[in-house]
Amino acid sequence: MRRRRKKKNIYAFIDSQNLNISTQRLGWKMDWRKFREHLTEKYGVTKAFMFIGYVPEFEDMYVQLHDTGYMVVLKPTFDMTRPRPEVTEKTDPKDKSDREEEKKTKGNIDADLVLWAMKELKNYDKAVIVSGDGDFYSLVEYLEQEGKLLKLLAPSGHYSGLYNAYDKYVDRIDQSRRELAYFDHKRRKPTS
Repeated sequence: MRRRRKKKNIYAFIDSQNLNISTQRLGWKMDWRKFREHLTEKYGVTKAFMFIGYVPEFEDMYVQLHDTGYMVVLKPTFDMTRPRPEVTEKTDPKDKSDREEEKKTKGNIDADLVLWAMKELKNYDKAVIVSGDGDFYSLVEYLEQEGKLLKLLAPSGHYSGLYNAYDKYVDRIDQSRRELAYFDHKRRKPTS
């Protein structure tokens, strides 16, 4: 009698902002349905946690991502154009124009991604970290030491130099652009 091998639980932890901004800087948009399928087919991902800043206007998008197969973890955001009551600052009026060009909302998910990767540690055999952000270096280092790191998916070749020691784990998402890009079927062109 042949024994069935237990299917491995492989979890992906996705820094959506890093991935989204990086692909858009390269002139393309991610098709999130295709990306979820890619994670399953190429890496055997059984659960994909998408970390994203919550903006009320995008509620439909969060539902769509969930329906596509992502476990959506939302982080509250704050409006960076309004001073927060607990923060007082004196600024030069000429600095105002520089701030206006920056992002209007902020929802840093780095701590949440690390927290969830650690909370879920006993539930997965291997992890795929999707980000080129060096802020996840300690997590990557720990997962590798524990034998739990499967891959580090960097959006492009421009990822943190801290990951040079983990080069054998790095796959570049931009090298799969043709398979993963969102196409506007009305125009039959990749969107930019």
